[in-house]
Amino acid sequence: MRYLPLNSDDRKAMLKTIGVSSVDELYADVPARARIEGLVDLPRRASEMEVERTLGRMAAKNMAAGQVPFFVGAGAYKHHVPATVDHLIQRSEFLTSYTPYQPEISQGTLQYLFEFQTQVALLTGMEVANASMYDGSTGCGEAVLMAERVTRRSKAILSGGLHPQYRAVVDNLSRFGGSGVIALPSAITDREDIAAHIDDETACVVVQTPNVFGEVIDLAPIAEAAHAKGALLIAVVTEVVSLGALKSPGEMGADIVVAEGQSLGVGLNFGGPYVGLFATREKFLRQMPGRLCGETVDAHGRRGFVLTLSTREQHIRREKATSNICTNSGLCCLAFTIHLSLLGEEGFRRLAALNHHNACLLADALGGVRGVEVLNRSFFNEFTIRTPRPGAEVIAALADRGILGGVPVSRLRPSEKAMHDQIIVAATEVNTDADRAAYKAALSEVLA
Repeated sequence: MRYLPLNSDDRKAMLKTIGVSSVDELYADVPARARIEGLVDLPRRASEMEVERTLGRMAAKNMAAGQVPFFVGAGAYKHHVPATVDHLIQRSEFLTSYTPYQPEISQGTLQYLFEFQTQVALLTGMEVANASMYDGSTGCGEAVLMAERVTRRSKAILSGGLHPQYRAVVDNLSRFGGSGVIALPSAITDREDIAAHIDDETACVVVQTPNVFGEVIDLAPIAEAAHAKGALLIAVVTEVVSLGALKSPGEMGADIVVAEGQSLGVGLNFGGPYVGLFATREKFLRQMPGRLCGETVDAHGRRGFVLTLSTREQHIRREKATSNICTNSGLCCLAFTIHLSLLGEEGFRRLAALNHHNACLLADALGGVRGVEVLNRSFFNEFTIRTPRPGAEVIAALADRGILGGVPVSRLRPSEKAMHDQIIVAATEVNTDADRAAYKAALSEVLA
């Protein structure tokens, strides 16, 4: 594609058309402190090789996840993605000029979305699942809005174990939707008394398991308390691999399940794109955001797939639309489906078991370091430790020794000073005995 830069006459004509006199006036709504005066301090020109070398030097300052022992989690996990996944998603059969939410999409696309929905429904223990959301956090926000539509109430209770970034998304959506949010204090274990906060105005209770600190939560008593007051239970899962080892949220009474699917088929990728999973009971189907692909037969009795339910305002009356977030991260969704298909049920359970095994080995190793305390009573592949020094300082010192040792709680909850000596640590199948030994040795040295 040729690059045709604008000249001054072009700019004047464009500004006149939109009714402003200058480029500065066009950006008048941007605060002055956020604007740069003059040109950015960059060389006027550079060759392609010079640019490559400069950017290469800048990139080398990063400590990439694959270069060192890596124990960072808290909502985004490093798992092994088989090379087959990347190979298959790039096959021409999956290429389409249509965006994935259009009804004209191909049978192949519809079929893998149908398979994806089936996988999500089986994993979560629910009856229906949609064809994915942007990510787990926006799915969580959509779930709260959905619960308010179902119950015609406007109060949401968020567990103290909900990931703070998920909580921020719910706060943001609820603020503009006019609903009320009660966020409970941070709690590593399930000892928080959620039931005491549920009343006749409560639309939903949002609980994450394993929670952001790694603690596994029994949702059954919370579901019972919510249902007794006519409220819904929204279960949040940020580590989808945990569903290969733990009882599904649906079995524990959840009404809506939202999860982050990044762990399967999708790498960390410096923060995205990810793939949100969303499932619910069939009786709530009409209030579910997004879209649903269904299976049918054509006039000749041949098996086929169709876009069955789509609640965007383009497809139904605007006042009946449930959400604008109804497209999906199509490629991530395909990668998830292929990865899980390659694993199969038995392989998925073995992967989950390996994750838990490695986390237990790591907890034993770190718990043996002088001054370190493992705070969880139960966990899957992530847990929280307390150190005698501030967690952020420990993480920085570990990084200096070539170990990415986890996420300091202070980074997620900067206002909660009492938790600043805690670190959330994750282990997956990619961690070896040598990785764990290196972590223990480095932590012992840092805390000596």
